[in-house]
Amino acid sequence: MPTFTDPYGVHIHYQAWRVPEPTAVVQLAHGVGEHIGRYGELVAALNEAGYSVWADDHRGHGQTGFEQHGGDLDRMGRLGPGGLRATIDAVHQFTGVIRETEGNELPLVLLGHSWGSLMAQIILNRHPLEYDAVVLTGTAYRTLFDMNGGDLNARHKHLGPTPVEWLSRDPEVAPAFMADPYTTEVPLRKLFGTRDAMRLLGRPAKHLPPELPLLIMVGSDDTLGGEQSAVKLARAYARRSGLVDVTLVVYDDARHEVFNETNRAEVRADLITWLDERFATD
Repeated sequence: MPTFTDPYGVHIHYQAWRVPEPTAVVQLAHGVGEHIGRYGELVAALNEAGYSVWADDHRGHGQTGFEQHGGDLDRMGRLGPGGLRATIDAVHQFTGVIRETEGNELPLVLLGHSWGSLMAQIILNRHPLEYDAVVLTGTAYRTLFDMNGGDLNARHKHLGPTPVEWLSRDPEVAPAFMADPYTTEVPLRKLFGTRDAMRLLGRPAKHLPPELPLLIMVGSDDTLGGEQSAVKLARAYARRSGLVDVTLVVYDDARHEVFNETNRAEVRADLITWLDERFATD
């Protein structure tokens, strides 16, 4: 797996699934406690639809975390020196790595899931001109009132034996997550510490580029934020940020990981249709 090196000397592992003459390039930012290996179906669907995909294992996660922590799987999810600030900076640094290879002519879409979507919101606030579209899944409005900082599995723990039943209605997802040596179910606040966890809080910036397309996709039964939080986020991007192309899709009864849900084919199709409507030329 190729790597780039962040200012702290951490080797960020990434992969690129490139297609000939792509319609656009998608930069994928995964969630907390997981890694890019869990997105194979989504990557394949995007490739088939004509989109190149680049994704990194964030600091402390996946192959990056494995090297960073000397192979100690018990430390997976720990971000290392520089903490969340350095992690967000590395995700943005990855954008530059992508541009070096793909050039500046192709549209670049930032797609963040869960924690990746919270970092994407922060990166968008800071660098709004570097992306041609943004997709946020399993996301939330970043306040203590609109984002669940407690036990995300509390509402679903009666449904199965694992602490991650909240991820999906698909009965195979939670056991697979638990069996994966590169995942961790340790809560974000415990992994990052309260100070770094609080750095995820904030609101969409004012005066973002009005024409920037934004897509939000969440499950109505997502305990991180769910429909109410997503509606508030979409409204903020329209009213506070001034975006004129904001789309919100809420999937009834779906939980947190919409790309691993029982209706995942529908979710992937909706994403590709949205992208095609904005970037496909034929």
